[in-house]
Amino acid sequence: MLQVNIWVWLIALGIVISLLVLDLGVLNRKAHRVSLREAAGMTAIWVGFGLAFAVLVYFIYEKHWFGVGVPQGIPGEVTDGWKAVSLYITGYLLEESLSIDNLFVFAMLFSSFRVLPEHQHRVLFWGIIGAIITRSAMIFGGVWLLQRFEWLFYVFGAYLVLTGIKMVIPKKEEEQHAQGENWLVRQLGKILPIAPEFSGTRFVVRFDGKRMFTKLFLVLIVVELTDVMFALDSVPAVLAITTDPFIVLTSNVFAILGLRSLYFVIAGAMDKFHYLSHALSAILVFIGFKMIAYDFVHVPTLLSLGVILTFVAAAIIASAIRVKKKPA
Repeated sequence: MLQVNIWVWLIALGIVISLLVLDLGVLNRKAHRVSLREAAGMTAIWVGFGLAFAVLVYFIYEKHWFGVGVPQGIPGEVTDGWKAVSLYITGYLLEESLSIDNLFVFAMLFSSFRVLPEHQHRVLFWGIIGAIITRSAMIFGGVWLLQRFEWLFYVFGAYLVLTGIKMVIPKKEEEQHAQGENWLVRQLGKILPIAPEFSGTRFVVRFDGKRMFTKLFLVLIVVELTDVMFALDSVPAVLAITTDPFIVLTSNVFAILGLRSLYFVIAGAMDKFHYLSHALSAILVFIGFKMIAYDFVHVPTLLSLGVILTFVAAAIIASAIRVKKKPA
């Protein structure tokens, strides 16, 4: 596996922990309903943090801080700042784009469980921490496998192509989702003692003299499991961009950090993104073919970035035109 000095990992970890403390300990200490204006402002701030970290990525690889980016003759290594930044931003935008579909599912979950808007941020916050842990394990595992078994590029690529095609096949998504959710809730109810009612933002309460988990904790578990399912698509897609573990993981983490505020931006406008699934499908198919053909055709990182931006922009514009012609 490509080696990155432990001090670089510690710096990145320190920045992420500081941002999480700032978010929950300062900006969102009290449970409240997040307004669209507040969510839009916070989204802009998180995007700013992500881009600011890209500047740090540039200096780490360009100046070879702690020995990072020094050429060692390892396949797939990143040795200059601009390439590192282009890979980081591409991975960041790819993860952000693919995660939008995940946010729609979260909105359905909150609606079906009747989670109050002022309690949703707490679930998303702890859900993000869980996602960072699981993504880290999946990314390191994926990098390790791809650098030892290169034929897995073809497997991952074919998987992404099939997943992208399935996304645009008509299906009763809400019905299937509801059935899956009800089954999962029943199974969790058999394992965990669940209190019959919500108790504010608390995950554990004492009910009838027994310590029990609240329904909000049950929602958190379902959110975590749902994110793992989505990560099975997004992690292989990002690994198609680069197998440098530091770039892959940090681009994923900073994209995930901004998802909470982005959720509140789009939660009230889900019906306006009619063509988004088509764009995500096209992105997965493109990345899948890129992985399948990586031995024969080299696709520049900037081209991949341009394709992702084009698909997402086209979906937003087409959806806006549709809404204008056929308002709800």
